[in-house]
Amino acid sequence: MSNNLTPYLSFDRKQWAELRNSVPMTLTQSDLEKLKGINEHLSMSEATEIYLPLTRLLNLHVESKQRKNYVLEQFLARKKDSTPYIIGIAGSVAVGKSTTARLLKELLSNWGKHTKVELITTDGFLHPNKLLNERNIMKKKGFPESYDMKKLVQFVSDVKSGKPRVEAPVYSHLTYDITTETKVVEQPDILIIEGLNVLQSGMDYPHDPHRVFISDFLDFSIFVDAEPELIERWYIERFMKFRQGAFQRSGAYFNHYTRLSESEATETARSIWKEINGKNLEQNILPTKERASMILQKGANHAVETILLRK
Repeated sequence: MSNNLTPYLSFDRKQWAELRNSVPMTLTQSDLEKLKGINEHLSMSEATEIYLPLTRLLNLHVESKQRKNYVLEQFLARKKDSTPYIIGIAGSVAVGKSTTARLLKELLSNWGKHTKVELITTDGFLHPNKLLNERNIMKKKGFPESYDMKKLVQFVSDVKSGKPRVEAPVYSHLTYDITTETKVVEQPDILIIEGLNVLQSGMDYPHDPHRVFISDFLDFSIFVDAEPELIERWYIERFMKFRQGAFQRSGAYFNHYTRLSESEATETARSIWKEINGKNLEQNILPTKERASMILQKGANHAVETILLRK
């Protein structure tokens, strides 16, 4: 662990794993296979050495907040409305933040005092394709201007305030658009919000008049990080796997990519990264990294090598 003059404490894998403190692993390798992304290797050692200590830390935070709520109830002599502990998970496309979110949801659900854990992705709050096309920003999907921030902030605010039932729109990665479905969230103990934009603030949305953002509601935040060259490689590999799988399904938005040769598909993926996802990472996502409570720095094979924890 390093104590240099930075806002973060730094741990390598061995140092971090020692903080597990006998927290039991409640998932099997088969469970992990179901949770991982299409181009990721999620080993039992990764779950045990990285995510069990993390869930122990989060559990301590949640219990501390629950005690604080109890003190307030005693002081006011009335039961306080249920307010969830909100965890934000940010990072680039293809860096593995969705797998991190799913794994944390499963692990945190097995703690005794906060078994109701919900996971929402900010993809559901993207503007519909029709509107993106009308505004000529379809190639900026994932950039700040492509989200309905007012709707997203209202959703998080409603959940945080203890509203009994809150609905979130659902995004389809198959049709590449918002669906008619909704996901209902009913007073969870913990809400995990995963997305490119969860750490963005007012300075990232100069075109937007409102001044409240998701980051204002977060109790804890995690930025999943890796070198941009690694993430680009992971993106291209994932694209190629989608081309052999999901892109071939009926109704898939990207079905036309299946007709490309392998070399053409590789170049297409590289071009999409450079023109869209790489630019978004550099301009809008990386600048939010040091707002996070924790940074998980990955190396090759999606393995976390360093953990930075805000002091």
